[in-house]
Amino acid sequence: MKVMRLLSSLKHDESERGIFHLGRALVKNGHTSIIVSSADESNDLVRRLKRDGNHYHQVHMNKKSWLSLLQVSALRHLIEKYEPDVIHVHSRTPAWILHLALRRARVKRFPKLVSTMYGFYPINKYSQALLNVDTIITVSDSVTQYLTRRLRREEADPKVITRIYRGIDTRRYPYRHNPSVYWLRHTFAEYPELEHKKWLVFPTVIGNEYGQEWLIDILGNLQEQFPNIHVIIMDDDDKDGDVAHEDFRQRTHSLGLAERITYVGSKRNDMREWLSAANIVMALANEPESIGINALQAIHLGTPVIGWDKAAFSEILQPLYPQGLVKEHNANSLCKAVRNQLESVTRPEMTNKFTMREMIEKTIAVYQGLYDTALAEEQAEADALAVRRAKRSLKKTYKPAFGAAVKHVDPIPKRPKVKLIKEKASKAESPEIEDEIKVEETTKVDIKSEAPDADQKS
Repeated sequence: MKVMRLLSSLKHDESERGIFHLGRALVKNGHTSIIVSSADESNDLVRRLKRDGNHYHQVHMNKKSWLSLLQVSALRHLIEKYEPDVIHVHSRTPAWILHLALRRARVKRFPKLVSTMYGFYPINKYSQALLNVDTIITVSDSVTQYLTRRLRREEADPKVITRIYRGIDTRRYPYRHNPSVYWLRHTFAEYPELEHKKWLVFPTVIGNEYGQEWLIDILGNLQEQFPNIHVIIMDDDDKDGDVAHEDFRQRTHSLGLAERITYVGSKRNDMREWLSAANIVMALANEPESIGINALQAIHLGTPVIGWDKAAFSEILQPLYPQGLVKEHNANSLCKAVRNQLESVTRPEMTNKFTMREMIEKTIAVYQGLYDTALAEEQAEADALAVRRAKRSLKKTYKPAFGAAVKHVDPIPKRPKVKLIKEKASKAESPEIEDEIKVEETTKVDIKSEAPDADQKS
């Protein structure tokens, strides 16, 4: 089985898509893995893919760029070269390029198409390319429900939707992982205000949809009861032109909370250490979250997570750490949940759910199912063609040759019918006449009895 995957970027959401793990699993199982992305051939991630046995090709399919349409012929050439059985698209721009490339592609068998919806995309013309596929993979039940409702509202054709949760590599995020002494010393040297503090880690950047304003309520209400409480935000301390960032900083300064907040930057490769060293990981997104990958990583590390009871956070915390759910969307309920956790620490238990292995197995099962369907359709078409050829050959066998003489056969004549006529004589007639009549009747009976023999002789 040949699987081609189209991505606009390798770096973006690497942990969510499982690019490297899925490619390695395909190659290990004897399949052919082809990856097409915008990353340069000299990129470290590309070298990693090639080292695992993947075929990589660079095609510039940047998100929301009209220049990406110039790559239609390049992608068509790759499709004709490999003739993949399954093509998996991970974003909307590559999906549009794919559909344009397939219009004139010369392949023996049209590939089966798979797309993944990683969020609550608006169902419009731009997203239509992700929907015109054989199977849609959604990353959570909330995304599935959203997509189903929108498709019903738009009166679109029913789609085959498969929900596959994003998984965590348990080898990279082992349960109860502890940061190294070297990392702790380096961190305290860089951020001395973090030593001997209780860390509330906010594992995302600042934005209107991420809920950083709830951190002000937590610090304002709990700083007296917990004087060593400290918030760590995975974002830069200054962003020019960012209204949400500037508003948050001004509010924290005006309330005297700026000293209890540390910005450690967004471009870090030690997220695992921050999540494992945290006392609580905060999941406070105002908008429904589709994946919640950071909360899921923290759960697998054994770190408590507190988040709103909605969308992906609810789907993750309900089976793994229900005490971290905040059902009421207000500051009092949130502060109460944080207080209870700081007073009596309860960690999540080890789990085998939401793992990378489970995600890969289900994804490959989708590929295999589509591949088997394609083979069955091809076999059915071949059988139907064989039946049509057999019917045509039978018709040719019973058809008379052109110009052959056909002998005319006369129809068999019917036997003549002889009708007996009985004539009665009146009583007034003489006896001689009656005798003549009897003789005539006898003669007619003899003629009737002899008629068949005469017919046979003729």
